[in-house]
Amino acid sequence: MSTLAAHALPQPGGREVSPGAAGGGLSDVAASEASLRRFLHGLPGVDAVGLEARAAALGTRSIKTTAKAFAIDLAISMIDLTTLEGADTVGKVRALCTKGKHPDPSDPDTPQVAAICVYPDMVATAKAALAGTSVQVASVATAFPAGRAALPVKLADTADAVAAGADEIDMVIDRGAFLSGRYLEVFEEIRAVKQACGRGDGTAAHLKVIFETGELQTYDNVRRASWLAMLAGADFIKTSTGKVAVNATPPVTLLMLEAVRDFRAATGTQIGVKPAGGIRTTKDAMKYLVMVNETLGDDWLSPDWFRFGASSLLNDLLMQRQKLRTGRYSGPDYVTVD
Repeated sequence: MSTLAAHALPQPGGREVSPGAAGGGLSDVAASEASLRRFLHGLPGVDAVGLEARAAALGTRSIKTTAKAFAIDLAISMIDLTTLEGADTVGKVRALCTKGKHPDPSDPDTPQVAAICVYPDMVATAKAALAGTSVQVASVATAFPAGRAALPVKLADTADAVAAGADEIDMVIDRGAFLSGRYLEVFEEIRAVKQACGRGDGTAAHLKVIFETGELQTYDNVRRASWLAMLAGADFIKTSTGKVAVNATPPVTLLMLEAVRDFRAATGTQIGVKPAGGIRTTKDAMKYLVMVNETLGDDWLSPDWFRFGASSLLNDLLMQRQKLRTGRYSGPDYVTVD
């Protein structure tokens, strides 16, 4: 079996796609500040009570043994294993890459993670350590995590990471510009970073756009940021940097899942989603996978379209996996410390 649905999880509920302001096409939405504002503020307002109730209800679903084993492996394969500290060293990054390639050395059937995420100056180290594997190298750029830098600096940061071998770029939007209503400025910055992701051979690194949803203040702003980033060319939309007090939450992630669903209905283009920060346990991960399955179905149940921005999560998944495999709970001393 290759999908969560095939493992007895609930299927999408056939929810209506809300057309919002997408009506007659999206080609001219960003023609001016006024047209972009009109579009974004024309999106349906978010029913906060309904959104939170729906997220809470999905969080009560349980996944039984056979499906749980499959879901744990799926969650491992969706992890962006991350080290983003000022004290990062070459040795630490190499060790993290080894863990990403072989999460459980005692069981070679354990899936590899989706990506190793590092600062731009560590991309070359990670790329060399992951050579010959399918594990991607992701790099935060654009003056992560605050995003407080001039555009030429952000573009140089991105270009340097891509030149060093980054497969994916995680950029942060200028929240100050967004909250001030300078939507076209944010749009054009995303477009410029997307262009900087290009390589000389005509390919490009995938672009994940981070909103820092804990700083966006309202659900309506999260919906607007989601559409803004997708219109500008994001390959993924991502909740958070993991560096602020409030990171990924189920309601915010559900809202972003609904946005990518509606965007594909309006444009035919599929966009990925990455909740990041605060997802630490297998139970948490299962709730998010159920949410994806219920909202988007099989199409998004893949590392190509859904990721977890987490590091401590991997250890808990490995412990739960060992328990299912052996019948014994190994405890934290039986997994490597990041």
